Amino acid sequence: MKVTLSDRDLLFKPLQTVSGIVERRHTLPILLNTLIDIKDGKLTLVTTDLEIEAEAISTITELENQGSLQTTVSVKKLQDILRALPSNAPIELTRSENRLQIVSGKSRFNLQLLPAKDFPRMIQDNEPCSMVYTLPQRVLKKQLQRVAIAMAQQDLRYYLNGLLLLIEDNKLTLVATDTHRLGITSITLDNNFEKSETIVPRKTVLELIRQLEDSDEPVVMEIHPKKVCFRFPDSVLISKVISGKFLDFRRAIPQTSVFQFNVNRLDFLHALQRTAIISTSNELFRNVHLGITDGKLNISAKNKEQEEAQEEIDIVYSNETIDTSFNIVYLMEVLNNLDSEQITCSFESMQSAILITLPDDDQFKHILMPMRE
Repeated sequence: MKVTLSDRDLLFKPLQTVSGIVERRHTLPILLNTLIDIKDGKLTLVTTDLEIEAEAISTITELENQGSLQTTVSVKKLQDILRALPSNAPIELTRSENRLQIVSGKSRFNLQLLPAKDFPRMIQDNEPCSMVYTLPQRVLKKQLQRVAIAMAQQDLRYYLNGLLLLIEDNKLTLVATDTHRLGITSITLDNNFEKSETIVPRKTVLELIRQLEDSDEPVVMEIHPKKVCFRFPDSVLISKVISGKFLDFRRAIPQTSVFQFNVNRLDFLHALQRTAIISTSNELFRNVHLGITDGKLNISAKNKEQEEAQEEIDIVYSNETIDTSFNIVYLMEVLNNLDSEQITCSFESMQSAILITLPDDDQFKHILMPMRE
């Protein structure tokens, strides 16, 4: 069986779409492969890790008069080969028993194949869809980036290793926390829906952010009892969901703002980045001291060698002096994932958590617990 493509990008681009979920090592060799299915003028690529499945579908006119091809081949090797070939280079794929020959110009490669029938697929039609809604990709991507940084990574409380999608009436609320920080943001939907809570795994969230574009192209979200599906114009991302009850995040939201000031986000971020230079990267807790006085935000940090960095930013503040400390990495991450010019920092008390909000968006909240010095 032989298939010819006039441009390597016709295969390379959809392969890049699905390659992100493939682990570098796996006990099942076929999970290191991508399923290639060519028939009726369509090219379909599928990858999976048994928890997530990514599928990319391309309609290619030049394949209409060619035969069909179905097999699986190493994602990494195929991707590396296509990346190394010249842009716009034509390629020829020939399957012979358990080998796939790739020819482009004077370059030839032979890759080992595994049977397509052994490739595991996530069943898509065995669960009723409880909810469907459509969002512009740029909107979902922006809001996911704002809160995804607060997801736990390997917490024994498995429900924290993901992101909560909470739907109430016409609002989609995204929540993530590792108990040291809490990110909350909301998106207004076009229709009203019944209340629904879905916890999407961390890996799925990060892959979704990677696939989403900064455009008004739609992404359709389908909520099922045991999985969630994101449909793009040319691809599909399906994931199992995390079972369990997410904690009551509303109890962690400060109810009052006794001490509050606004600050330029980039001025604050750049000052933290300079201060972080003297922090030792292998320290488990990299804290930064914030001294908030009349009209001034003083930022300082020390390391084990007693080296010190100090910064000062002008702010509008005329209340009592506050001396507190926070994880400098966590602070930089939240500021780096926002795009507003100004941010508002609020405290319930002198030693309480810091609540970061946006003057132009009352849907976003980020709460960061203080550190003991």
